[in-house]
Amino acid sequence: MRTINISEQALFEAISFRAKAYLELIKLRLSALVTFSAVFGFILGDSGTLFSWGAFFALMTGGFLITGASGAANEILEKEYDKLMKRTEKRPLPMKQISVQEAYWFTFITAFLGISILWLFTNPLTTLLGVVSMVLYVFVYTPLKRVGPIAVFVGAIPGAMPPLLGWTAATGQISVEALIIFGIQFIWQFPHFWAIAWVSDEDYKRAGFKLLPSGGKKDLNTAIQIMIYTLFLIPLGLLPMYFGLTGINSAVVVTICGVLFLAQTFSLMRDCSRKSALKIMFGSFLYLPIVQIAFLLDKI
Repeated sequence: MRTINISEQALFEAISFRAKAYLELIKLRLSALVTFSAVFGFILGDSGTLFSWGAFFALMTGGFLITGASGAANEILEKEYDKLMKRTEKRPLPMKQISVQEAYWFTFITAFLGISILWLFTNPLTTLLGVVSMVLYVFVYTPLKRVGPIAVFVGAIPGAMPPLLGWTAATGQISVEALIIFGIQFIWQFPHFWAIAWVSDEDYKRAGFKLLPSGGKKDLNTAIQIMIYTLFLIPLGLLPMYFGLTGINSAVVVTICGVLFLAQTFSLMRDCSRKSALKIMFGSFLYLPIVQIAFLLDKI
């Protein structure tokens, strides 16, 4: 049996450390969730006659790389602000685990590969939407976070793009059904973003981020706005059934999820507490994947 000497172990640990830093730079968990939303859009948009595995895997790979590049670019632009917040102070750039120059090259190569894969193996429309999403997230949403809550509206556009990308990769076009699944994810992001901003308000203020509506206050007006956007999710969730994209089973699941999600906002309106905002935040994490899985199962 071969034993590993100290130098080999040190090399292995160094490689593992670097790999972990790069995975944190691309925001691995977020990129994986975004990729899932794109896969959801692809399967939902597929006609069922002849599944295109090439386009499917290209979407997964290219979409993941573009999302990862966007996250890395975001961390590069916000490296000085990340140092000020507890939730981000241990990211690779503030901790100097990766140099800024390395991060630039890594981001450029990752974005180039992602765009190239989409261009070569999906279609121009999907590639264009991917590029637009990346540009909006990195160069518009990111700087706007220090300007005001308009950043949430702008950020919701690239945030809702993944299922649309999936749909166009499968069909080559933007249809009413594609806009519906885009719209659900677009509206979902307002209670999602604002709940996170409420919970992380002190951290965000240290970095000068202004994401909460109503003048950035954690008050009844902000809670009401969160409730209104959550309320919109209930009728929006029924549109896929109305247009024949899915059936009654998913409509029931989506309605129940929507009502439960909405119920959480009433607690926030009543007490305006961090605890209630935290429940909405976790509720938003559960709502979207459950709804998307319900739509997929109903179609399959």
